[in-house]
Amino acid sequence: MKIMVAGLKKGVGLIILLSLGLLCTGKAADFDLQKGKNQNGNLADTSKYLKAVHTFADNVLKSGRDIYGKVHSPLFVDGIHINTGEPVRWENGQQPWIISNFGSQQNLMHVLVGLSEITGDEKYRDAAAEAVRYMYDFQTDSAGLLYWGGHQFVDLENMENQFKGRPHELKNNYPFYEFMWEVDSVSTRNMLRAMWNAHILDWSVLDLNRHGEYDLQLNKLWKHEFEQPQPFFEGEGLTFINAGTDMIQAAMALYALGKDEEAKTWGVRLYHQYVRARHPDTGLGVYQYSQPKRTEIPPKTGPLEEELTFSRYGDRAKNQFADKYGDIALEGNVLWGSRMHTLYGKSPVMMLHLAEQLKGSEAGEKLLNWTLSGLKAYVKYAYSPEQNHFKPMWTNGVDLTGQVMPRTGYYGKKGTPFKPVKPTGEMMLALAKAVNLSEGSPELWEVMRSMFKAEKLGELGEDLKTDPELNYQTQISDPGMLVAVLEIHKATKNEKYLCLAEKIGNNILKDKFHEGYFIASEKHKYVRFDIPDPLALLMLEEARSGLDGRVPPYLTGYGSTDGEPGKDGRPSDEEIYDKTF
Repeated sequence: MKIMVAGLKKGVGLIILLSLGLLCTGKAADFDLQKGKNQNGNLADTSKYLKAVHTFADNVLKSGRDIYGKVHSPLFVDGIHINTGEPVRWENGQQPWIISNFGSQQNLMHVLVGLSEITGDEKYRDAAAEAVRYMYDFQTDSAGLLYWGGHQFVDLENMENQFKGRPHELKNNYPFYEFMWEVDSVSTRNMLRAMWNAHILDWSVLDLNRHGEYDLQLNKLWKHEFEQPQPFFEGEGLTFINAGTDMIQAAMALYALGKDEEAKTWGVRLYHQYVRARHPDTGLGVYQYSQPKRTEIPPKTGPLEEELTFSRYGDRAKNQFADKYGDIALEGNVLWGSRMHTLYGKSPVMMLHLAEQLKGSEAGEKLLNWTLSGLKAYVKYAYSPEQNHFKPMWTNGVDLTGQVMPRTGYYGKKGTPFKPVKPTGEMMLALAKAVNLSEGSPELWEVMRSMFKAEKLGELGEDLKTDPELNYQTQISDPGMLVAVLEIHKATKNEKYLCLAEKIGNNILKDKFHEGYFIASEKHKYVRFDIPDPLALLMLEEARSGLDGRVPPYLTGYGSTDGEPGKDGRPSDEEIYDKTF
């Protein structure tokens, strides 16, 4: 099989690939499937990808477990200093806290379980299971809700939750509920039910809040009455889709793992609220389906900063933009900024995953069709193939390119240009999954084709059946992009995509594997154990070896911890991992 470098003549391309050692024949030049398997049918360390992940996991088990304070638990620190091995600490002006946020370790749990699945060595799964059990035994409230997520973590120095009184919050964390259920089904069921109990403020209209209160008495949950509200009703909550997607995942987990039909009904109902709030003419949006109830009146003129951006003043986009743009100016109708990475990246990846799990059911068809229609609308109205970006706009399709913000507020200073959004690896993964599950949607495929060209990944051709001409000299090392390519390989069965995935995997090893750990770059000081790169490489190994279904997939889950806002803004552990030498 001759595999071409895009843009080169056939003979020249083949010669270059041979000379560079880049010619791939599907299962890869450095990998022999039969020799790589042990007597149990699992894989030994026969490839550089598996070896790297194995090394990473061994180092995490050696240097990432709790050895601090009087109690040495089976929990993991969130990360360490690459040179000293010291754990990541939260500076609080007194005794720094050693961060262990189980909500920010879910990719790591996928890696540990996946590595055991592929190698047959159960020590990795066992370590993950011990952490799950400890969290359930010692780090839940009275209702079974875990202390984890955006505003909670355990300090391993004294095993206390140092943000007592702060709310429960999951936003695009996408926990590994299947494994948690395997470890302790009773506690997982209780936790998932407690999560819905804490975050739904008014069941009759599904008024969801991203923040959930701890230690609430369990109410009647799924037995509540529901009255379909109008989109963008005024509510007490903030119905952000980054929190809503985690809630939908939780409900679907109760159905998939515990056969809870009522949970499934409410999970589908929740996603439907976002769909119903999409613009009726374009099908675009939405990031939220309600607006916060205004209890204080903001000033009619002047900048809207600090406390004036708080929810008690009502919808922040309305306050900042309504004078110029009218009724369309609502937070839910905003289509610019990093929120698009969730609305058309992280969230659809999860929704398509759930649809795939529910394939053949009415619920699965609804989730699939709603997600596909949303993605199709976005690429139709917002994507510019010439610039390979998504134009900033409102959900009514009004293009904001070239315009500036008329007033200072939550979204930026007066005079700030509305900026386009460049596709991320996660957004490309959403499109790739959509192409796969739609069996090659022409409009989505054409956008993927354009993005591949723009990213210099090669020419996909007219449809899934076309033999592509791919660029095996790409320097891309994005794990989301790697998994997107694997998704196309899954859809096409064309080995050329596997070869391209291997090249991206090689780049990840070159750019991000240092001192036995995966890290943002060799210039960064701190290793984040939840980095998705080792999971992407495990998925690559799975595809190369034909061990389909062994590795729990990368679903764009991500966790971080925020502190209380102060005069210098809101502190976050993100600041720690951004530090460089």
